Amino acid sequence: MTSFGALAFVRTRISRKVGVRRVKIGHAGTLDPLATGVLILCTGKKTKEIERLQLDSKEYTATLQLGATTPSYDMEHEVDATYPTSHITREMIERVLTDFVGDIQQVPPSYSACKIGGDRAYALKRKGLEVELKPKTIHIDALELTDFNPELMQMSIRVHCGKGTYIRSLARDIGRALNSGAYLTALCRTRLGSVSLGDCITLDDFPAWLEGVKNEE
Repeated sequence: MTSFGALAFVRTRISRKVGVRRVKIGHAGTLDPLATGVLILCTGKKTKEIERLQLDSKEYTATLQLGATTPSYDMEHEVDATYPTSHITREMIERVLTDFVGDIQQVPPSYSACKIGGDRAYALKRKGLEVELKPKTIHIDALELTDFNPELMQMSIRVHCGKGTYIRSLARDIGRALNSGAYLTALCRTRLGSVSLGDCITLDDFPAWLEGVKNEE
């Protein structure tokens, strides 16, 4: 499900609950369709806080498959190239990760919601058009290797970062820094600002939760 799909799901049910045709609602930061985790939705007057919330720091957990790449840098597309991995060790990974902490330059994925002349980059790519995005300065506060499986050539990381960071692009760049390739096989946003996974309601549980909310004048 896309972030907009989640938003539409919630908006429909809230609108029906309060008897309004279309409740005002927005989200504070898109999640990739294959990602899970924290998606903050703001309704009514709280939509004024979206811009502030988008500036808050975020935390993610991610799993990377080493030795291959895909056009979208995740599992949305099939593998388009493979690379050697026999030289990769845990020590090498930990050394490489330190180069990505602080202010760094990052090119967003061509399959992303970045706009080019008013069009979304992913829409242009799906039409078969070439997309060239410029690098942006982003900030990564911390980047930790949480697991490495040398047999499967998979690694897991925890990322604490600022606004505008694409974890898919980070996976691509880590793969290149390892003289190989990499793409995401799992991504979860575990925190956005002060809101963590434990504070959230799942979409499956939302209808029941909403039933227990009293309408206010």
